[in-house]
Amino acid sequence: MLFTRENTPAEIWQTLVHELHRGALDSKHPFRYMNLGTNGKDYPEVRTLVLRKVDEQLNCLVYTDFRSVKVEEILANPLVLMHFYNPKQRVQLRIQAKAIIHHQDGLTPAYWSQVQGDAQKAYNSTLAPGSKIETPEQAYEWPKEMDSQFFAVLELVPQAIEALQLDGLNHLRINFSKKQENWEGVWMVP
Repeated sequence: MLFTRENTPAEIWQTLVHELHRGALDSKHPFRYMNLGTNGKDYPEVRTLVLRKVDEQLNCLVYTDFRSVKVEEILANPLVLMHFYNPKQRVQLRIQAKAIIHHQDGLTPAYWSQVQGDAQKAYNSTLAPGSKIETPEQAYEWPKEMDSQFFAVLELVPQAIEALQLDGLNHLRINFSKKQENWEGVWMVP
């Protein structure tokens, strides 16, 4: 368990912040891979992304191809939901956030320089993500020179953070909302 009823909201907050930072730093941590929910054209959409960084304000950074459908959805409605789950600790974290798209701006070159070797191909396919193809091989066509033309960083700015600690019949649920620069926690019925 990550937290118990004996923990104060302040203690739980510090634990959650620590776990988020670990997710960005440790490739084996369950929070490394997060689900991102957006408002799709016809249905809600969810996909798994790699958590790349968590800054001091808890803004979460992930990478994507600017041509992806998720970018189009975020441009239409920047309100998103991040979902994390740690099966060992049996804790779920849901973060309501506002997404900011960084594409060919002052932020992207520093992060592009961290994408090394063949990993750059993820942002350089000849065809845009989601394009219909006749054979799987068509998905693996790249230009000879890799560049950051389609590379984008999504900055996900938290608005509310909710944690659910599973524990048999005694689940615990706490919600943190941002009040100016501080986060305020309140217990909720699971």
